[in-house]
Amino acid sequence: MNTHVNAGLRLDNLPIGRFHRHLVLLVGLGMFWDSFDNKISSAVLASLLPTGFSTLELNSLFLSGTFAGLAIGAAFAGWLTDRFGRGFAFQFNLALFGFFALVAAMAPNMEVLIALRFVMSIGMGAEYVICWGIITEFIPRGHRGRYLGLLGIFAGLGVSLSSLIGWVVIPTFSWRAMFVIGGVGALITWWLRRGMPESPRWLESRGRYEEAEAVIQRIERESGVSSQEVNPTPVATGDAADEKPEWVPITVLFSRPVIRRTLMALILTVTCLFGSYTVTGWMPTFFVEQGMTVSKSLGFNAAIMSGYVAGPLLCMFITDRLGRRNSIVMFGALAAIFAAIYPFMTEPALIIAVGFVLVAMAASFLTLCSGTAPEFFPTAFRFRGGGFAQTVGRIGLIASPFIVLWLFSSYGILGVILALSGMYVAVTLLYAVARVDTSREALAKIAPDGDIDDAPAGPEATHGPQRESDSFPAPLSSASSSVPARRPGSHG
Repeated sequence: MNTHVNAGLRLDNLPIGRFHRHLVLLVGLGMFWDSFDNKISSAVLASLLPTGFSTLELNSLFLSGTFAGLAIGAAFAGWLTDRFGRGFAFQFNLALFGFFALVAAMAPNMEVLIALRFVMSIGMGAEYVICWGIITEFIPRGHRGRYLGLLGIFAGLGVSLSSLIGWVVIPTFSWRAMFVIGGVGALITWWLRRGMPESPRWLESRGRYEEAEAVIQRIERESGVSSQEVNPTPVATGDAADEKPEWVPITVLFSRPVIRRTLMALILTVTCLFGSYTVTGWMPTFFVEQGMTVSKSLGFNAAIMSGYVAGPLLCMFITDRLGRRNSIVMFGALAAIFAAIYPFMTEPALIIAVGFVLVAMAASFLTLCSGTAPEFFPTAFRFRGGGFAQTVGRIGLIASPFIVLWLFSSYGILGVILALSGMYVAVTLLYAVARVDTSREALAKIAPDGDIDDAPAGPEATHGPQRESDSFPAPLSSASSSVPARRPGSHG
C-alpha cells in the first residue's frame, strides 16, 4: 500500500513559525554572500590594473569566466538538487564557492585567479538557483511573496555592502582581503546551515516517506502546531519500499505538457536578468554621456541604486495581498513606464527620483520572477526547470553588453532605455495573457506520479481576493498526457 505524507498540503497549511524564520535567515545569508562575492569583480579588477597584476585583456577573461561559471552552476544546481536532494546541494555549492574564495585570495598570478574564479562562480550560480527554490519548497504559498521580497533585500544588501566594503578595504589591505571576507562569510553560513532538514516534498517525491514524515513533524512542532491541526485527514501508511518513484529525465522540460511552462520561465528569467543588469550596470555610463563628471555620476548612481533594496522591501508588503502573478504584471508595467520616461529627465532631482523608482521596479520584477519560476514545475523536476531558466538567462547576460553597446552606439541612451521599456511591455503582456497555472490539479497532471504536494490549501493559500490557482485559466493545465520517466538509476 502506498504511503502519502501529504507534505505540500501540510506545509502550505502551517502558520509562519520559528522554523520558517530561521530557515529564511540562513537562506538569506547564503544569498547575501553570493551577491557579495559576485559583485566584488568591479572593485577588484579596477585595483589590479595599476599594480600590473592584470591587464584589460585578462580582466575581460576574468569576467567571461565568471559569467560562464554562473551559467554552469545554475544548470548544475538543477540536476544536483533533483537527484541528490535540496539539503545536500544547498550545502555543497556554498562550501564550493566559500572554499575557493579563500584559495583565490592566495592566487600567485592572474591566470590562476581566473581559473579559481570560474570554479567559485559555479558555486555562486548554483546558490542563486537553490535559494529561490528553497522558499518555494518550505514557505506556505500565502506567505511566499513576503519572504521572496526578504530574500531580495539580502541580495540587494550584498551588492551594496560589497561596493562599500571594497572602497574601504582594498586601499588598506589589497584586493585579496575581499576574497577572504567573502570566503569566510560563506563558510560561516555553511556551518550555520549544517542542521537544516531535507525538503519533505523532495523526500516524498523520492519515496522516502518515513524521513519525510519525520521532517514534517519537526517543522510542525517548531511552528507550534500538531499534525492533527494542520492535517486532519487521516494519512494512509504502509510499506512503499518497492514503489520508489522513477527519476524523470531533463527532457521532461520539453515535453508537450510542460514546454509552455519552460518557455514562460525562460522568458521571464531572461527579461528580469537582462533588465536588472542593464539598468544597474550602465547607469553611470549614461550619466557621463549626459555630461556629468565621473565623481558626480557615481554619486547619482549610489543614490539611485538604493532602489535595489527598496524594491524587494515593497514586495514584502504587497505581494501576498495582490498575488505573485498580479505583482509581476504590475512591476513589469511600472518598470516599462519609468524606463520610457527616464531619458527625458534633465533636472538632477528628477534624474535621481525617476532612476530610483526605475531601479526599484526592476529589482522587484527580478525578485518575483526569479522566485516564482520554480513554482511552474512539480517537485520531481522543479529545480531543473528553474535551473535551466537561470542557465539560459546567465548565458544571455554574456551577450547583453554587446547588445547594449550596439543600441547605445546606434541610437544613444534613448535607444537603450526605450528598447528595455519595450521588452518589459512585451513580456508583461505575454505573462498576463499566458497565466501559467500553478494549481494543485495542473501540477498533478504534469508530475510523473500525479504529484500533488504543491496543492494550495487553507486560508494561507489565498492571494488577495482570490486564490492564486483560481486566477488561472486552463490552457497550460489541460494536457492530460503523462511525462516520460526513467528508473532511479538512469541519468537525465
